[in-house]
Amino acid sequence: MSKRGNHNFNLPEGNLYLIIIGLLCVSVFFYNGYLGGISLIIFAYLTYHNFKVSDLRKKEWSKYLQNLSLDIDDTTKKAILHLPMPLCILEFDGTVSWYNNKFENTTQVKDMIGMNIEELVPNLNLRKVLNEQKELYTNIEYNGKYYNIVYNIVKSQKDTSNAKYMIMVYWIDKSDYSNLAKKYLDEKEVLGLLQIDSYDEVLQSAPEDKRPLLMAEVDRTIKSWANNNNIALRKNGTDKYVLITNKATIDKLEEEKFLILDEIREIDVDNTLPVTLSIGIGLMGKNSFENMESAIHSLDLALGRGGDQAVIKKLDKTIFFGGRSKAVEKKTRVKARLIAFALKNMIKESQKIYIMGHKYPDLDALGAAIGVHSICKQLGKESQIVLKNSISSIDLLIDRINKDESYDYSFIKGEEAIKFCDKDTLVVVVDTHRPSFTECPELLEISEKVVLIDHHRRGVEFIGDAVLSYHETYASSTCEMVTELIQYISDRNFLTKLEAEALLSGITLDTKNFNFKTGVRTFEAAATLRKRGADPTSVKKLFQGDFDNFLSKAEVIKNVKIIGNKMALSVCPDDVVNPQLVIAQGADELLNVKGVRASIVLGQGEDDVIFVSARSLGDINVQVLMEKLNGGGHIDVAGAQLKDVSMDEALEQVEELIIDYLKEES
Repeated sequence: MSKRGNHNFNLPEGNLYLIIIGLLCVSVFFYNGYLGGISLIIFAYLTYHNFKVSDLRKKEWSKYLQNLSLDIDDTTKKAILHLPMPLCILEFDGTVSWYNNKFENTTQVKDMIGMNIEELVPNLNLRKVLNEQKELYTNIEYNGKYYNIVYNIVKSQKDTSNAKYMIMVYWIDKSDYSNLAKKYLDEKEVLGLLQIDSYDEVLQSAPEDKRPLLMAEVDRTIKSWANNNNIALRKNGTDKYVLITNKATIDKLEEEKFLILDEIREIDVDNTLPVTLSIGIGLMGKNSFENMESAIHSLDLALGRGGDQAVIKKLDKTIFFGGRSKAVEKKTRVKARLIAFALKNMIKESQKIYIMGHKYPDLDALGAAIGVHSICKQLGKESQIVLKNSISSIDLLIDRINKDESYDYSFIKGEEAIKFCDKDTLVVVVDTHRPSFTECPELLEISEKVVLIDHHRRGVEFIGDAVLSYHETYASSTCEMVTELIQYISDRNFLTKLEAEALLSGITLDTKNFNFKTGVRTFEAAATLRKRGADPTSVKKLFQGDFDNFLSKAEVIKNVKIIGNKMALSVCPDDVVNPQLVIAQGADELLNVKGVRASIVLGQGEDDVIFVSARSLGDINVQVLMEKLNGGGHIDVAGAQLKDVSMDEALEQVEELIIDYLKEES
């Protein structure tokens, strides 16, 4: 019988054919018994032969499939054993059940059966694999190489009731790609700008015969630093340089924390003012134009924060280095005169004027707002101060203002101001440069005429579209800056006694009774206000607290915790009526403790807001600490406000910041 015949007999309809033949044989038997008998015998043989052949074919197919399965299993085992990539099989608890030679060569560890994979490779995240129950990928670095780890869960037995699941982990070596990508990033172009801070003032602080030597030493130090770090340097002014380098160099400078800032500060040619630098770096932009824009923005940020620091802008990330020196006070008042002239014209041209400080205002914010309000009155323009609610730190001043009939209708809530504000409304922002921190941020979005007056060291968030910006970090307070502007608005004295005292209270607050951050211009501004009717005794009464506050301040001092023998951390009692005043005074008092270089005090305020007040003797930059809490300020005076956290969580957060800062400092 041919193969084709055998194949046909094995078809499903073969039995049907036999039945038909059987019926035909029976039919023949009725007509002719002899032929019918022969037909039945033949039919019986055909039936027997069909079943015999079918059984034989089944056995042959079964044997063939068994041999094929054995061949596949053997091939699979050999393929896995000699797989050109590391492979290991893990239990669900991470125990190594099996591995190939490549994996052993990768780990350089023998006899790993029974070991936990986390002992060998701590970066593997098996828990995530078990939770996802699907193929996952992870990139890790191991023994100097980069791998793309592929996790796959497999079932080792067909029987569902006794099924055993294993994790197969494939290691795909991508070191060449990673090294090439790293090389590409390392060679990315970086543009930077360098500027010597307050160059003229520093130069004048040296003896005249040594000024050329000072200039030469500064230039030599900068060029030597550039040459040692493979930086292309081009001087484009007496105090300005352009830098061109690559990302690898910037990474190195970051690790060194820009030592040039310390090296340049050590230059001593009998100059009384230290030489400091401001550096702005732009990288990771799409092209050179974006990098230069980032460099310009970074330099502006460094200068706005007082100089003596390097600012690196990587796309949306900004990194700060340095910033330990105080801004140098500028002796010339040319800028103040020009700002006063521009502000005077803008006020005269405006029909509606709103003045606002920061949320939860202090005496400096309110005093400066009152000063600008007084300027508007002098120029014959009506203005209103945007204030949500009076808080304990300004209650005494607000009470005095409410008794003055000339200040009727001088305050407005933010919701009402929004209704009447339009693009031509003049909005004057005082004592803050952060849009989200203002009393009513919506006004900044509506108005196209924004004036900024602030003295805080600049942060990443900034009112960048102000038509007039008076931002001086050397100033002791915003009230000092407004007082100088007032002197150029009119020759005659137009300040009332209340307005002069409001301005003096702001200066007194931010200088801590003229003990911190005071310069010649600070005392000149105070003297001007004194001449215009401000009574220091009356101003001092604005800072008076009741007996409970005095006890609360004593409680702050009692509960202090000294961290690292340098920094004091304490918390204000919960039942304090005026927490902002207590924590500020408590932080000041803690600086009187021997060995304490900085202090931070927390207090629970209104609306479940936790206020943080930080003070320093100058060698610890509390502004950097407060910026990490979304706050800001100066090197020696800074603060922050925390929301949606408990006091315990806030204390833990601040303590961690202090510990990390001290570790970096050491």
